[in-house]
Amino acid sequence: MTGIGPVEPGEDTLVRDALPPRPRGRLALRYERHRRTVLASGAVLVVLAGGGYLYASRSQPRPAPPPPYPSQAVDLVYVAPATGSPGAMAGTYSFTVLLSVRSGPPVTVTRLTQPYDGLSVTSSPAAPFQTKSHSARKIIVTLRVTECEKAPRNPGLPFLDVTLRNARAIEAHSFILGARYAQDLSRALEVACSNHSR
Repeated sequence: MTGIGPVEPGEDTLVRDALPPRPRGRLALRYERHRRTVLASGAVLVVLAGGGYLYASRSQPRPAPPPPYPSQAVDLVYVAPATGSPGAMAGTYSFTVLLSVRSGPPVTVTRLTQPYDGLSVTSSPAAPFQTKSHSARKIIVTLRVTECEKAPRNPGLPFLDVTLRNARAIEAHSFILGARYAQDLSRALEVACSNHSR
């Protein structure tokens, strides 16, 4: 071999094609005819699967915290004895309290009671009543002496039992109204029961 030129096969050698012939079965022929559609469909499936994975694994916003329990959102404070309340009868003591809702959804007072057997309680407004968030409501509570023998003569820390309800829960809560309320209540009970012996 001398000279320059392409390499030629020698004796007893066969020339092979660079690529093997494609199979020509039914499936292969179909693929050949619809190759673009199959590739496009595969690409769409890959994109949808990737998008679905990214959507499912995205960071979720934290849910809003639940509203506070009603007893945690409410203040009940003693204001003063109610003076000049119409229809005041002997043996009754009316006083004013202020119910404030500091935060959260509206709070409904469903019941207002006190712990002493010798006294009954009514309120104006009558329960149930609702107070909106960030507002206050004046409540006139009237205690009526039903039995002087069972009424306390000198209550140390008298309280009111109030059942509260909001969007989160219903709670029965006891509110201690303080020393001034205890003194005013003691005086009122002393006057109401002064004609009775224990």
